[in-house]
Amino acid sequence: MNNKKYNRRNFLKISGLTTVGSLLTRGLSASDQHNYTVLDQETIRLGTPQNRIAEIMETKLVSKEPGKYLVIGQSIDENGHLKATDPFTEPNRYLGWPSITKTNNGELLIVYSGDRDSHVCPWGKTRLIRSRDKGKTWSEPETVNNSPLDDRDAGIIQTDKGTLLVSWFTSLAYADPSWKWTYQKYARVAEKIPEELKKQWLGNWVRRSEDGGQTWLEPSRTVGSAPHGPIQLKDGRLLYVGKGSWEGTYSVVVEESKDDGINWKVISVIPTDTGNARNIHEPHVVELKSGKLVAMVRNEPEDRKKSFLLQSESYDGGKTWTVLHETPMWGFPPHLLELNNGWLLVVYGHRRSPCSERACISRDEGKTWDIKDEITLAEAYNGDLGYPASVQLDDGNILTVFYQQENPGEPTSIFTSHWKLK
Repeated sequence: MNNKKYNRRNFLKISGLTTVGSLLTRGLSASDQHNYTVLDQETIRLGTPQNRIAEIMETKLVSKEPGKYLVIGQSIDENGHLKATDPFTEPNRYLGWPSITKTNNGELLIVYSGDRDSHVCPWGKTRLIRSRDKGKTWSEPETVNNSPLDDRDAGIIQTDKGTLLVSWFTSLAYADPSWKWTYQKYARVAEKIPEELKKQWLGNWVRRSEDGGQTWLEPSRTVGSAPHGPIQLKDGRLLYVGKGSWEGTYSVVVEESKDDGINWKVISVIPTDTGNARNIHEPHVVELKSGKLVAMVRNEPEDRKKSFLLQSESYDGGKTWTVLHETPMWGFPPHLLELNNGWLLVVYGHRRSPCSERACISRDEGKTWDIKDEITLAEAYNGDLGYPASVQLDDGNILTVFYQQENPGEPTSIFTSHWKLK
């Protein structure tokens, strides 16, 4: 197999996608600055991974949004002049960064950022799809958020009160002139948005629905943001571990809500060995049956070979935390789930060859991880993948959602892997 390395800007340029720029007034994670591995599309054949401790029963496409507008292409005539070609439908839309939850009536809900031109553009919307048959079939996408800005990374939970809560953040990355190709394409879009509107909508958000997602209430701001959003604790509080600006620096902040997600308050910051959180992003947290909280964070030091997930623990409901420490899992970002048998599951994207969606198990509440039996859930054509999240079904099987390409060269779509531990 021939592997070619491109930096991310060049990869997106040659594949017809726009590049990622830094957020205005806040930073995009370093997720948008890593190298992708571009594989020889003639020789790649994706199969069903074989694992020692897991069986992958089915991996399938669950949402792919087709292009909806006619565009006119260009070609060169015999005299070397540009000429218009016949109109054709634009390529499929770019979909990314999904999360999943199971409701109290057994319905499965997936949210993601959809109807996009590419990884960064002005058009992202928060989409929601539903399954009422344990993931066998899925509905057409519904739109939850369509703000004047780019709506990105969506998380979803159902609270004890039956409320659906969706988290996301908005971005103006496409308007940053330091990212030449994106800016050249979309700067005029940003110019049309009044400054007051940008100030009103730029930030991190949660939004609630009290009727199963038929209608959505006004959004509330949060300090931090994370791809898979908050969780609910056994004491009824909602806890949100995210990356955000707090007391003048970017930190891994811990927020709580005592009113079902309407209002949020920072209660702590997860400490780092360097005293800052410059190179860490996109955390997630889980509460175990014992009451212990385990949080993991995406880690991207200058030496990307050392991009192992970092972990912290809290034994007092999130008021204090251990210093983040390295785990043996290379990849990002994490999603944590305690299984019915008490084992702890983490899923993450593996953005180096062989590119894939991965999982790992801890049988001792995160003290140690079974990295020798690391699980490959699905293989991928390149590193534009990941953000997996999991639920455990009533029969004990696991359903993990993620995004990647269905075919080489296409925009990314949303997939699930249905699997079980042996």
